Amino acid sequence: MVDAIDRLVASIGRAVGWLNVLLIVIVVVDVLLRWFFSLTAAWVIELEWHLFSLIFLLGIPYALQQDRHVRVDLFYEDFTARDKGMVNLVGAALFLIPWAIVLLYTSANYAYESWSSGEGSPNPNGLPYFFPIKSVVPFAAALLILQGLVEAWRAVRQLRQSDRI
Repeated sequence: MVDAIDRLVASIGRAVGWLNVLLIVIVVVDVLLRWFFSLTAAWVIELEWHLFSLIFLLGIPYALQQDRHVRVDLFYEDFTARDKGMVNLVGAALFLIPWAIVLLYTSANYAYESWSSGEGSPNPNGLPYFFPIKSVVPFAAALLILQGLVEAWRAVRQLRQSDRI
């Protein structure tokens, strides 16, 4: 199960990484059209922030998996393997997983309300639907919970191995 979660998160993370290329192309074209021809559209700007949202939301579990997330490394880098395992376990159990559960719960309601109302852009010529992007928030929270459980499991395994040494 741990390997399946890792593969899922890694696959999504790598795929979402390619959205950066698409976002860069769209932004460059948008800037050039705006600069040279004074052309822009609300849907283009909204598409840019939708892509950025996808990159950010679906990249978080991948960053956690790859140990590229934000952490105060002032002391952590000098910790023993056991101490690192303890910090990772406590961090996952007390902070990461509970807050990701709160995010999942609150964002599921948020997405449901958006789907129920058929929410779209309030801007003229904006994107017709906002509910797909709002549905990514609970999906990303669920992925983060799964990856957090995997990281907690790894921390427990690390603590058990350090006890044997």
